[in-house]
This record gives sequence, structure tokens and C-alpha cells, in this order.
Amino acid sequence: MSHSPSVRIHHHQFDDGNPLAQKRILLATILTAVMMFLEVIGGWIFNSMALLADGWHMSSHMLALGLAYFAYRAARYYAKDSRFSFGTWKIEILAGYSSAILLMVVALFMAFHSVERLFNPVQIHYNEAIPIAILGLVVNLICAWLLHDDHHHHHHHEHEHEHEHSHHALQPEHGQHHDLNQKAAFMHVVADAVTSVLAIIALFAGKWLGWSFLDAVLGIVGAILVGKWAFALIKETAETLLDAEMNHPVVTEIREVLQDLPARVVVTDLHVWKVAKGQFSCIVALETQDTLTADQVRAALSIHEEIVHISVEINQPCIA
Repeated sequence: MSHSPSVRIHHHQFDDGNPLAQKRILLATILTAVMMFLEVIGGWIFNSMALLADGWHMSSHMLALGLAYFAYRAARYYAKDSRFSFGTWKIEILAGYSSAILLMVVALFMAFHSVERLFNPVQIHYNEAIPIAILGLVVNLICAWLLHDDHHHHHHHEHEHEHEHSHHALQPEHGQHHDLNQKAAFMHVVADAVTSVLAIIALFAGKWLGWSFLDAVLGIVGAILVGKWAFALIKETAETLLDAEMNHPVVTEIREVLQDLPARVVVTDLHVWKVAKGQFSCIVALETQDTLTADQVRAALSIHEEIVHISVEINQPCIA
């Protein structure tokens, strides 16, 4: 006996979130872009690799902020497009992946020129470079203030399914959840502020202590920071885009639930993939000779609130 799946119907309800928060992200993006160009041009003209590295590092956060903003816009624009079976959340992931690829190129560029400057030092115009670095730090602090502690609802989708599959509504924790994109943007700005501090230290050390080599060294440090962040982001976003989630702890939890069902079952097929931040979809096919319904399986799996879509198929094994 087989329980064949029926047609799944999705009704996506899009939440515009807090328009003020998105405007703040746009403003932070513009401020960061202006400061990035000032630092890159200043570092190039005044021969400061630390200042140049800080400018390129700031570019990583400008990309992160800008792509996050445009991802919001695209997700809202396509929110009611029926082609997106599980909503438009992955638009943000695609933006992050694209940003990470560009950042890795930036990191390699920074590292190459910093090493070159280490072996071929040039005169640094400290008096001109230091004010630019300090201004960069001020801009970072302003952006951090704009993005700090302004929690709001990001778009999420409530799925209503008219089918024999499971429907487990998305329930925001305590009635609301924080915007993870804004939180990430805030962390990027804080990290950029740290890099600005490194640039200022290098410039003052070079001016007052004569440690001109520190400028190139901290440029290399900045390149490593950008490269590590870019690599981590590439890995995380690529796994989500490729649905490489079968090593996620939630898969083990699903298998444990299936083993504890009130019937002896054999799992013949299991697919789990992420459809939103911390939310997963699950397709499971079982074979059993015992009495077991799809409702029982769905009820057992529903104890895990992160599983928001559950499709169940139950078959009896073929007897030769």
C-alpha cells in the first residue's frame, strides 16, 4: 500500500519588515562606499598599505551591506512569484556568495601589494594618511550606531499547504525574531572598525617610532582577515545553494525519530534541505509491514520546530 503525495499548494505571505531599518542599511552602505574610496585613494597617493588595506577591507563591508539591501529589494519584488516554491530567501544567499567571491579577489590583491611594499618600501606621507584613517574609523562607528540594536522582522513565509504532506507553520520565537542580515551587517562594520584601528596604529608607529615596515605587515594582516571571512562565507553560502545539508545535525535527529516510531520501518529515501535561516524541508520514504500512517510520522517529526515542511510516503515491501 502506498500513500501517494498530492499536489502541494503554497501561499506565501511577505512581510515588508521595518522600512526604517532598510533605509539605515542603505545609508550605511553609502557612507561606507564614500569612505572606502577616500581610504583607497589616500593610501595609494600617500603610500600607506595599512590605509589601502583598510580601504579594501571596507570594500568588503560595502559589498555586504549593498548586496544585503538589494537582496531585500529583490526578495520583496519576487515574494509573490509562484516559481519560488520555498520563498525568496535564497536570493540573499546568492548575494552573499557573489560578495564572497569578489572579496577573495580583493584579499589576494591586498596581500600581493602588501608583500611587494614590504620588500620595496616607499616613503609614507603620515601627516596626510593619519587623518584619513581616523575619519574612516569615525565613519565605521557611525555605521555601527546606525545598525546597532535595531531589531525588526525580516521577511518570512507562512506556508499553508492543502495536501497530505505535513504543514508546520513558521513560528517566530517569542512572537518575533531579529533580522539576521542586519546583525551580520553590524558585525561587518565592527570588524572594519578593528581594521581601521590597525591602520591608525601602523601609521602612528611609523611616524613616531620609525617602524615603517609595520604598515606593510598590517596590510598583510588585513588581507588575511578579509580572506578568512571571504572563505568562510563562500563555504557557508555554497553549502546552502547546493543543498549540502545531509551532514546537518537535524538529519540525525530525523533518523532518531524514525527509529522510535511505533512500527518497524526501513528508510528507503530521505532528503533534507534548508529553505530559510534555521528552517528545513524534509522528504522521507518508508517501508513497513506494520500499521503506520503518514500522520503518525508527521506528528513524530513535528517535535523539531525547525522542520517546516514534511513530505511522507509509506510503502509495503514487495514480496516475491
